[in-house]
This record gives sequence, structure tokens and C-alpha cells, in this order.
Amino acid sequence: MNIAEHAEPTTKRVTLTFDNGPVPGVTERVLEILEQARIRSTFFVIGRNLDNPAAARLMRRAHAAGHWIGNHTLSHTVALGDRTGRDYALSEIEGAQARIGSCAHAEKLFRPYGNSGHLGPHLLSRAALDHLLAQNYRTITWNNVPGDWKDPDGWVDRCIAQVSTEPWSVVVLHDIEGGCLARLGELLRRLADRGVTFEQDFPGAVTLTRGGQIVSLPQGYVAD
Repeated sequence: MNIAEHAEPTTKRVTLTFDNGPVPGVTERVLEILEQARIRSTFFVIGRNLDNPAAARLMRRAHAAGHWIGNHTLSHTVALGDRTGRDYALSEIEGAQARIGSCAHAEKLFRPYGNSGHLGPHLLSRAALDHLLAQNYRTITWNNVPGDWKDPDGWVDRCIAQVSTEPWSVVVLHDIEGGCLARLGELLRRLADRGVTFEQDFPGAVTLTRGGQIVSLPQGYVAD
């Protein structure tokens, strides 16, 4: 552990989110680690994963434990801004939402597919944005993508470095095979040592839409 991490506590705020699950054999262990740390988070689930009854049970377990459940599209294959038809947008958004069912957050949390955590016009089509606004979705992005799924050696240090640069970090981790699980406990300990405050909510800076209104939507996040 870096000695610098024992410096005076900060007032940094951190919201943990977990994408691309639920995955049996992984998500339940993530839930156990979060429970031990008394941290509540949001799981942005892929709709088609929930066709597996074991995965659907994990979603319900997460919800019962106080975690929020968000929609991370039905298929997580082609970003909404890369396939701009209205039918595709509705299928990807509502197909997942239907599977989430009663576990959905009251604000209907939605996170677009970012294609490896990138922000840009691939996130949303005009049709997708119009639907999210009309149906009162709260659309959430991120500002800390440490790359747990692709860099097992470097992602924890990268996450902590990014936390130090933001007053409120929204961290994207993954409850999938090869994701954050092996080092999640280490990350939580190191963040706690730095005196961060763990939040469950999201700042306005990463909230694109909420309650039928645009909150913070850069023009470059919509393809057409």
C-alpha cells in the first residue's frame, strides 16, 4: 500500500456501480464484499442476462440488500448512437426494463452502452433520448472507468488516482468473470483509508436526463 494513502482524510465522494451482470459465481461474491463493507451501490444489469433464472435471482438478492438496479440495455452489443432507429432504441431500453420488473428503481435508472467506457455520440440516438425523456428515465454515465476487465494489475491504482481528481467519482466496475471481484476488497480498504465518503446517489454532472428533463447532456453525446 502506498504510504501517501495514509495522508489526511479527504472529503472525496465515491459512488460504486457494477455493470454487465448479474453473473452467477461472481455477483453473489461481490454482494458479500459490499455487505461486509456496508456499502450500497447500483447494479446496471444487461437484460438478456436475466433470462437465466440464476442471474435473475441474483438481481433480486441485490435489490433486497438495498442496492439499486439499473438498466444497461437488453443486449449490450451495439451502442444506441451507432444504430439510430427508434425500434432498436425501444427494444434495447424497454426489453431490459421489462425483465428488471419490480426490482427497478423508482426513477428508472438507465446507463447507455459506452463501448469500453468511452463517452461520445455513440451513447444515444435522438430516438433513444426522446424515449428516455418521455418515459422519465434517469440516465446515468460515469467519470471513473479504471478498466478492471482489461487491466487486472493496474485498475485499482488507476481508480484511486482518478478519485483524487474528482470531488464525486462515479466508478464503473464489472461483476463479470475477469472483472473487479479479485481486488474489490483491496479497493474498498484503500479508499476507506483515504477517508472517502461512499454514496449511493449520483451527481448532476453524470446525470443526462431525470424526470423528463435534460440535466447535463453534452451535445456530443447524441448521434443524430
